[in-house]
Amino acid sequence: QVHLVESGGGLVQPGGSLRLSCAASGSILSINDMSWYRQAPGKQRDMVAVITRGGRQNYADSVKGRFAISRDNAKNTVYLQMDSLKPEDTAVYYCNAEIVLYDTPWAERYYWGQGTQVTVSS
Repeated sequence: QVHLVESGGGLVQPGGSLRLSCAASGSILSINDMSWYRQAPGKQRDMVAVITRGGRQNYADSVKGRFAISRDNAKNTVYLQMDSLKPEDTAVYYCNAEIVLYDTPWAERYYWGQGTQVTVSS
Protein backbone atom coordinates (compact mmCIF):
# COMPACT_ATOMS: atom_id res chain seq x y z
CA GLN A 1 0.00 0.00 0.00
CA VAL A 2 1.16 3.50 -0.85
CA HIS A 3 0.42 6.78 0.87
CA LEU A 4 1.05 10.28 -0.47
CA VAL A 5 0.84 12.96 2.20
CA GLU A 6 0.82 16.64 1.28
CA SER A 7 1.60 19.54 3.55
CA GLY A 8 2.32 23.26 3.37
CA GLY A 9 -0.98 24.74 2.24
CA GLY A 10 -2.64 27.69 3.89
CA LEU A 11 -3.80 31.27 3.56
CA VAL A 12 -1.44 33.80 2.00
CA GLN A 13 -1.79 37.34 0.71
CA PRO A 14 -1.40 38.13 -2.99
CA GLY A 15 2.28 38.35 -3.88
CA GLY A 16 3.23 35.96 -1.10
CA SER A 17 4.85 32.54 -1.18
CA LEU A 18 4.12 29.02 -0.04
CA ARG A 19 6.02 25.75 -0.31
CA LEU A 20 4.11 22.52 -0.67
CA SER A 21 5.58 19.10 0.11
CA CYS A 22 4.37 15.62 -0.76
CA ALA A 23 5.99 12.53 0.72
CA ALA A 24 5.34 9.04 -0.62
CA SER A 25 5.61 6.01 1.63
CA GLY A 26 4.99 2.30 1.32
CA SER A 27 6.47 -0.65 -0.50
CA ILE A 28 8.02 1.54 -3.19
CA LEU A 29 10.63 0.25 -5.61
CA SER A 30 10.91 3.43 -7.63
CA ILE A 31 9.02 6.59 -8.55
CA ASN A 32 8.93 7.91 -12.10
CA ASP A 33 7.11 11.20 -12.77
CA MET A 34 5.88 13.27 -9.83
CA SER A 35 3.33 16.00 -10.42
CA TRP A 36 1.24 18.69 -8.83
CA TYR A 37 -2.35 19.32 -9.90
CA ARG A 38 -4.91 21.79 -8.64
CA GLN A 39 -8.66 22.03 -8.62
CA ALA A 40 -10.62 25.21 -7.96
CA PRO A 41 -14.31 25.05 -6.93
CA GLY A 42 -16.48 24.15 -9.89
CA LYS A 43 -13.53 23.52 -12.17
CA GLN A 44 -11.68 20.48 -13.42
CA ARG A 45 -8.41 19.27 -11.96
CA ASP A 46 -5.51 20.66 -14.00
CA MET A 47 -1.81 19.86 -14.10
CA VAL A 48 0.38 22.54 -12.57
CA ALA A 49 3.88 21.06 -12.84
CA VAL A 50 5.58 17.75 -13.45
CA ILE A 51 9.12 16.52 -12.82
CA THR A 52 10.74 13.35 -14.11
CA ARG A 53 12.99 11.15 -12.02
CA GLY A 54 15.94 12.73 -13.78
CA GLY A 55 14.77 16.24 -12.96
CA ARG A 56 13.25 17.44 -16.22
CA GLN A 57 10.39 19.85 -15.48
CA ASN A 58 7.29 21.07 -17.25
CA TYR A 59 4.83 23.75 -16.16
CA ALA A 60 1.39 25.01 -16.98
CA ASP A 61 1.63 28.36 -18.75
CA SER A 62 -0.27 30.07 -15.94
CA VAL A 63 2.49 29.34 -13.39
CA LYS A 64 5.66 29.57 -15.47
CA GLY A 65 8.21 31.86 -13.86
CA ARG A 66 6.37 31.85 -10.51
CA PHE A 67 6.31 28.19 -9.42
CA ALA A 68 9.19 25.72 -9.18
CA ILE A 69 8.90 21.96 -8.79
CA SER A 70 11.69 19.88 -7.29
CA ARG A 71 12.14 16.44 -5.77
CA ASP A 72 14.32 14.48 -3.41
CA ASN A 73 14.52 10.93 -4.72
CA ALA A 74 16.14 9.62 -1.54
CA LYS A 75 13.13 10.85 0.46
CA ASN A 76 10.47 10.03 -2.16
CA THR A 77 9.33 13.62 -1.82
CA VAL A 78 8.25 16.28 -4.29
CA TYR A 79 8.04 20.00 -3.57
CA LEU A 80 6.28 22.96 -5.13
CA GLN A 81 7.67 26.41 -4.40
CA MET A 82 4.99 28.97 -5.21
CA ASP A 83 6.00 32.63 -5.42
CA SER A 84 4.14 35.76 -6.51
CA LEU A 85 0.87 34.08 -5.69
CA LYS A 86 -2.34 35.43 -7.20
CA PRO A 87 -5.98 35.02 -6.11
CA GLU A 88 -6.53 32.82 -9.15
CA ASP A 89 -4.03 30.32 -7.69
CA THR A 90 -6.59 29.52 -5.00
CA ALA A 91 -7.40 25.81 -5.21
CA VAL A 92 -6.92 22.43 -3.60
CA TYR A 93 -3.48 21.19 -4.64
CA TYR A 94 -2.91 17.47 -5.17
CA CYS A 95 0.29 15.56 -5.74
CA ASN A 96 0.42 12.61 -8.08
CA ALA A 97 3.15 10.02 -8.49
CA GLU A 98 3.85 7.21 -10.94
CA ILE A 99 5.06 4.43 -8.64
CA VAL A 100 6.51 0.97 -9.12
CA LEU A 101 5.96 -1.38 -6.18
CA TYR A 102 8.32 -4.10 -4.99
CA ASP A 103 5.73 -6.84 -5.45
CA THR A 104 4.77 -5.73 -9.00
CA PRO A 105 8.02 -4.46 -10.54
CA TRP A 106 6.65 -4.78 -14.09
CA ALA A 107 3.84 -2.25 -13.55
CA GLU A 108 3.55 1.46 -12.83
CA ARG A 109 0.54 2.82 -11.00
CA TYR A 110 -0.58 6.39 -10.37
CA TYR A 111 -1.36 7.48 -6.84
CA TRP A 112 -2.94 10.68 -5.51
CA GLY A 113 -2.49 12.56 -2.29
CA GLN A 114 -5.45 13.80 -0.25
CA GLY A 115 -5.01 17.43 -1.27
CA THR A 116 -4.03 20.59 0.55
CA GLN A 117 -5.92 23.89 0.38
CA VAL A 118 -4.15 27.00 -0.88
CA THR A 119 -6.04 30.27 -0.50
CA VAL A 120 -4.65 33.54 -1.85
CA SER A 121 -6.59 36.47 -0.48
CA SER A 122 -6.09 39.82 1.17
